[in-house]
Amino acid sequence: MADENYYSQVVDLLLMEAEAIRVTTTRIAPQQVSQAIETLKNCSGKVVLVGVGKSGNIAEKIAATLTSTGTAAIYLHPSDALHGGLGIVTAEDTVVALSNSGETDEIITMLPYLRQRRVPIIAIVGNTASALARHADIVIDASVDQEACPLNLAPTTSTTVALAVGDALAMTLMQVKGLTTADFAVNHPAGRIGKRLTIRVADLMHSGAENPVISSDAAWLEVIAAITRGGLGAVNVLDEAGRLMGLITDGDLRRALQKIKLTELESLHCNAIMTRNPVVASPEMLAYDALRLMEDRPSQISVLPVVDGEGLCVGLLRLHDIVRSGL
Repeated sequence: MADENYYSQVVDLLLMEAEAIRVTTTRIAPQQVSQAIETLKNCSGKVVLVGVGKSGNIAEKIAATLTSTGTAAIYLHPSDALHGGLGIVTAEDTVVALSNSGETDEIITMLPYLRQRRVPIIAIVGNTASALARHADIVIDASVDQEACPLNLAPTTSTTVALAVGDALAMTLMQVKGLTTADFAVNHPAGRIGKRLTIRVADLMHSGAENPVISSDAAWLEVIAAITRGGLGAVNVLDEAGRLMGLITDGDLRRALQKIKLTELESLHCNAIMTRNPVVASPEMLAYDALRLMEDRPSQISVLPVVDGEGLCVGLLRLHDIVRSGL
C-alpha cells in the first residue's frame, strides 16, 4: 500500500465504525433501552459488568465510567466468578453482560447462578437470537454487519458499538440521577477537572503569620522589610480594623522609587506606593476562578489579596500557588 493511501484507509475504517454506531440507533428497541435505564436507576446495590476477551475490556471500561459518574459498578471476569467471584454479587445488584456472539461459554455457565440470586440481567449483545439474549431480562442490540478488521475477525466495530452503547447508557443514567458538576468533581479529586471544581482559594492562600501585612502609615523601608519577611513578593496594607486599604507588590515599590527624588525618600510612605482598591478574591472562590481573574484581563496580575464576607483581609494568593496546585 502506497504511503498516500494510508490516510484514506484509516479514514474509511473510522467512517465504517461511525456508520455502525449510527445503524445501532435504528436497531435498539426503545422499550428495552427505557427498561435498562429504569433498572439501573433503581438498582440499590451495584452494577456488575461481565465480559470475556475484548468484550471484557469494554465491560471494564463501562464499569469505570459508571462509577465515576455516580453509579457504583465493578467488573467481574466470568472465569473468576465461577471460581468464587460470584460471592460479590448480591440480590440488590444488576448485571450487565457483554458478548458479541451471545454464546460465550463462561457467561452462559454463569447465568443459572445469577438467576439463583434473582438479579436482573441486561445483555449488550451482537446476536439477539443467542442464549444470552434469550436468558436476559433486557436485551440491547449491539450487532454489527462487519468488523473493521480486513479479515472480519478481530473485534473492532463490534467493541466500538458496545462501548458506545455503554457510554450512552451511563451518560443517560447520569442525567436521570441529576449528577451535578460538584458531584462529578467529588469522584475526580486528583484530576485537573476535579481540582478546578473543588480547590478553593482558602486551600491555597497564605494566611495568619504567612500573610504579610503592614499599616498605611508605614515608611518605604518598612514595606521592603515586610515584603522580604513574607517572601511572597507583595504585602497587604490594612487599616486598624484589619480591612484592606491597598496592596503593594515588588513592582509597585520599584516604580515608586524610580519616580521619586532622593530628597523625598524620607517622606515616602505606603499611601504613595500602594495600589488602592486592588482586585481581590474571597476564601470561598474556586481557585480556578481566581486564576481566570488574574489572567483574563488586559494586564495580568500575579497576586490577589483575599477578603472575607465581613470585609477583613484574611490572606494573600499568588499565581504561583495556583499553578503549583496543578490547575
